[in-house]
Amino acid sequence: MKYIAGLASALGGVMIAILVTITAAAVFMRYVVGAPIQWTEEASGILMIWIVMLGAISCEWRRQHLTIDFVVIALPPTARRVMTILVALASIAVLILMAWLAWQLAQTASFKRTQILRVSWFWLDLAVVVGAIGTAAVTLHQLFFPPEPVSDDQIGH
Repeated sequence: MKYIAGLASALGGVMIAILVTITAAAVFMRYVVGAPIQWTEEASGILMIWIVMLGAISCEWRRQHLTIDFVVIALPPTARRVMTILVALASIAVLILMAWLAWQLAQTASFKRTQILRVSWFWLDLAVVVGAIGTAAVTLHQLFFPPEPVSDDQIGH
């Protein structure tokens, strides 16, 4: 599972580098050369969807998603563990539903193409499928193999 999260992080990082490069090139071409690149906004949107969904997998692996845990912290250890399991199972259920609906949408919309790049909408919807399944898999893995608590030194405080 660590390798899947690492792969998601690496792919997301490469996509961020591509996004920054495309954006810089678009600004240069528009304001310095005076010849805007027509496809940059569309490519940026596609990349952003993939970056967010791959980032969700990576963030789940590192336990960096936003949580509001003041109620859970106040519970005794056994109740805290039960609550953690219930929340994880509910999250997995929602993520699987999300992946299933996104897969249906990807198949239904596969004939549609983006206006400029002519990329099938299947590839945009597939990002949601990949991100949801990956995040659900990481969440399930962490139910059986909980990560060790992070100390303040590791966070950087």
